[in-house]
Amino acid sequence: MGRTSKADVWTFGMEDGVLSQRPLLMVGLTAFVLVGVGEAGAQSTRQPEAGRMCWPTSALAARGGENRIEKGRAQAYQPLPRGKVRMRPPLPWRSGGRVVRRVNLPPGQKFVAFTFDLCEQPYEISGYQGDIVDFLRREKVPATFFAGGKWIVSHRARAQQIMSDPLFEIGNHAWEHRNFQVLPVARMHPEIAGSQLAYQHAYDDLKRRACLARDRRVAYRNAKPRQMLFRFPFGACNRDAIEAVEKYGLLAIQWDVSSSDPWTGQSVAGMVKTVMRQVKPGSIVLFHANGRGWKTGAALPTLVRRLRADGYRFVTVSKLLTLGKPEYVDRCYDFRPGDVDRYKTLSRRLEAAYDRFYVKFGKTRPSAKSMPRTGPVPAARRESGGWKTKTNQAKPQDVTSPPPPRPKLLREAPIRPRE
Repeated sequence: MGRTSKADVWTFGMEDGVLSQRPLLMVGLTAFVLVGVGEAGAQSTRQPEAGRMCWPTSALAARGGENRIEKGRAQAYQPLPRGKVRMRPPLPWRSGGRVVRRVNLPPGQKFVAFTFDLCEQPYEISGYQGDIVDFLRREKVPATFFAGGKWIVSHRARAQQIMSDPLFEIGNHAWEHRNFQVLPVARMHPEIAGSQLAYQHAYDDLKRRACLARDRRVAYRNAKPRQMLFRFPFGACNRDAIEAVEKYGLLAIQWDVSSSDPWTGQSVAGMVKTVMRQVKPGSIVLFHANGRGWKTGAALPTLVRRLRADGYRFVTVSKLLTLGKPEYVDRCYDFRPGDVDRYKTLSRRLEAAYDRFYVKFGKTRPSAKSMPRTGPVPAARRESGGWKTKTNQAKPQDVTSPPPPRPKLLREAPIRPRE
């Protein structure tokens, strides 16, 4: 590891009933110390398992009922993780305040990236579609999973199995799958940081255990120490959201092919037709594997067989980005610009449902008056080349630039108060 600057590590935790965000004043460190909470306390007593398998082969396979989604249970509540968010050097791709939709490849190259969202809302424990993961492993199909931080916490072993598998990688899908188009900026940071911390805690647990993954390599060495990619919940964003993501050195990834698998009326034939009609070299394809990927497991064998017959090869999103020129757009959308705006009304209804869940289990959301102020956000206007700031403001950070300096103390609103 190289040297870190004052802004390389941020801490997130509760102070006086609100979430605090502040730079950790550590200069010249060559190692990071991660402070966990709750579950991490139990992990500290776990003995190293050097030379032993992390999981028996049978534990990797799908289990019956694991794809079930459970709503309204007290166990669904998860406190926001605490610890130090690693701010590593940003990615080598310049986004200019935009999101990646696909990658333009050199002539003759036919690569495609399959992505699977693993999201979980505040009032639910979502599923894990093991048949999908089993198939990808069996057919040696690389894939990128965008996991919510809360999903990682409630599916710790499955998340570790995925992140330590050399075929896969895990990107950030926010803490509780909230719509960034309707969130105030103060609430975006906990969503981003919560998922980063959940991943870091899972990674550090693997590192402490020093056990072996299914390829007989030390498990944590197959995984990245931090998430590098981000996908917006609902595929919805705005300028403030993109800027917030970039401040963490993350690259926002959209898609250009949607399988429409969350639609319960989707059929296997319909999904195959939808994907095959849209896919082209450099495509990023959207699926789900959290219990909402209806017919996905059944459609994948046909899709993989047909794509391979057409000369396609499968790679992770990170690999795809290195094979060509990322195609950026200055707004998030599904099929056409503006189509994700329809989720705004749904998202506001969901926020009301989350409030009812908190009240039912004695975990009320803070009032608007209790929400602290955040640091200034540059005023901006949208232009054809992407989001650009006014002349008297600093330009949005490219992901190749270091994060901007943070104020000494920046308080952020909690998703909910701690008990």
